[in-house]
Amino acid sequence: MSEQSAPSPEPIRFFGTTWVAHGRGYWLRRVAVSAGALVATVVGALLMRLGVQGVFISSSGALVNTLLVGAVLVCTAVAAVRAWNVLSKGRGSLTGWMAEDRSVAPMLAIGFVGALAVYFLRSLAEAPGEAERRAGYEQALAAHARRRTPVPSGAGRRGKRR
Repeated sequence: MSEQSAPSPEPIRFFGTTWVAHGRGYWLRRVAVSAGALVATVVGALLMRLGVQGVFISSSGALVNTLLVGAVLVCTAVAAVRAWNVLSKGRGSLTGWMAEDRSVAPMLAIGFVGALAVYFLRSLAEAPGEAERRAGYEQALAAHARRRTPVPSGAGRRGKRR
């Protein structure tokens, strides 16, 4: 029987595998990712405001302005909820229309500020996606340990039928 090597952790964007033991550079990367996500969120919000103000300036009417603001808010909320689920529980936790990239792509494009804000918030607590990766890695380690533990003699054998 060939000996299986221990499972290796999956890398996370910007963090590699430093998330496993919070190794060298992990905290510096956390600060850099948080700062970058915050800057991206602020710039994205300013760009979204610029676009919405362009419609307001066009004097298209109160109904159009209200519908536009409502649509942006809904899209931002959908993008934020989806990003939170993906970063905390993984893509597998998405169900229904939220799991289909094609059906939510336009909403994610409009509500990108919500996804950026969630990325910033998750980066304050952990590397975004770390919880899901850590759970999978710990399960793989536990399964590997069970495979390597010798079975006690007599265990698993059935007695003779009489």
